[in-house]
Amino acid sequence: MANWECPKCVSTLVTKPNETRNPMHPCRGMRGLVVPMVRAGVKSKLEIVERGDYIGKEKVQYDGEGRPVMSVVTTRDEGTDCTVYSPVAEMRAGE
Repeated sequence: MANWECPKCVSTLVTKPNETRNPMHPCRGMRGLVVPMVRAGVKSKLEIVERGDYIGKEKVQYDGEGRPVMSVVTTRDEGTDCTVYSPVAEMRAGE
């Protein structure tokens, strides 16, 4: 079994031994974004990276305060991970 926790809120989770996924959860401490959890006891930091580019007509991820978000970076002693919120383009037939 693996124990997981969020460094920004009180959420915890226990996964089965054969599960290979990194659990995600909607986090109050990260303005409502769905962010990854980290192994319990591991020092880590989560940081929101706001979009710095032109949005146009793309459908982008917004946080709970209405700011457009590009990604969340998870930093641990042994490395860094990045959760990317990819924009979605919309197209209509006949245009």
